[in-house]
Amino acid sequence: MKIVIINYGAGNIQSIKFAIQRLGFEAVLSDNATEIQQADKVIFPGVGEASSAMTKLKATGLDRIIPTLKQPVLGICLGMQLMCKHSEEGNTNGLGIFDVKVKKFSSQVKVPQIGWNQISLLKSSLFTGVKENEYMYLVHSFYADKCDEMIAETVYDIHYASALQKGNFYGVQFHPEKSSKAGAKILENFLKL
Repeated sequence: MKIVIINYGAGNIQSIKFAIQRLGFEAVLSDNATEIQQADKVIFPGVGEASSAMTKLKATGLDRIIPTLKQPVLGICLGMQLMCKHSEEGNTNGLGIFDVKVKKFSSQVKVPQIGWNQISLLKSSLFTGVKENEYMYLVHSFYADKCDEMIAETVYDIHYASALQKGNFYGVQFHPEKSSKAGAKILENFLKL
């Protein structure tokens, strides 16, 4: 199985690569469109700021490639947010895969949300073997609104979408590579899709 982690300079890519190795698989880092298109599974990571990340994707043409992928694609953290149609962070248009806007948490809560929080209302084979209200590790100041494509929710000041799915595209706001056994199970489930 060929697993490609999209390498566009925004990221937590080494920790994801190590998490995949712990599951017994190898992943390659690439920004090459052909290599990404030929992968069996694609992981779209992200740590950083939305507008500068989109600028990097546009510079390599990956903004046009990613939405056309037919194999399972998993966006993680900022990767998931960039798959949405718009982010308030830098007033940025995203890839438009998920029909939802990304908003900033209110000033009523500590931002960024850093640490463990629960995921609930689990609705996807991505969560096979993962318990309702399982804890995942999160680091973020922006969130995707609840929407039809939501497959998990988290509560932090408000109820928001902590995971999304549309066809072969999956997105998780949390970091499965840093979320202990349950996070490893989610990565394993993705690789089995």
